Amino acid sequence: MFYSLQGEGARAGRAAVFCRFSKCNLWNGREDSRADAVCNFCDTDILGTDGQNGGEFANAQALATKIQSLWDSNQVLASSSSSRKSIAKPYVIFTGGEPLLQLDPKLIELMHQLGFEIAIESNGTLPLPEGIDWVCLSPKGKSSIVFDRCDELKLVYPQSDALPETYQDFPADHYFLSPMASPAVRFGEDPDKINNTRLALDYCLSHPQWRLTLQMHKLLGID
Repeated sequence: MFYSLQGEGARAGRAAVFCRFSKCNLWNGREDSRADAVCNFCDTDILGTDGQNGGEFANAQALATKIQSLWDSNQVLASSSSSRKSIAKPYVIFTGGEPLLQLDPKLIELMHQLGFEIAIESNGTLPLPEGIDWVCLSPKGKSSIVFDRCDELKLVYPQSDALPETYQDFPADHYFLSPMASPAVRFGEDPDKINNTRLALDYCLSHPQWRLTLQMHKLLGID
């Protein structure tokens, strides 16, 4: 878990606490099985719980309390407010891995009780619980989508078995293409990423329903 700026999509630039769950249902996270995975281009370490502010939490309350502390510890309080609270609405993004393997109604309820707006980034293959305020759907390969709508659809591009045309009629408010990167190559030194950015740019120019989104956090060198 960490506090940073959202680097992608319609809410790029917004401060948030990122809660990254381990495990995914489209890849087990082991390099020896990447080639055969439904999602074989993942650029995230989804194994273990020893990342920044990570660990196993005894219950939803313990996790919610940690998320709140990460938000509160980074706020500059408004001097004109008698309550001394931050003006901004607290914002948490649950991601992964696949967050819906672990995100449950109790944690959602607790985060709302603490005043948080809740966002997720999901591959859309598991049922969406009630109470999510912002849904980013990121389809992967030939996986079957069970969501019936989302706020934004972010498609890693290009994927030979997940074409933009497949999702152009999916109910969403925003449609984004995110250029695919090579997981093993450092950001900024990836010729495939450069080429895929050009391909995505050209596609967006000729299909203006879609917008280009870049990984701004990586360009800025932040989490």
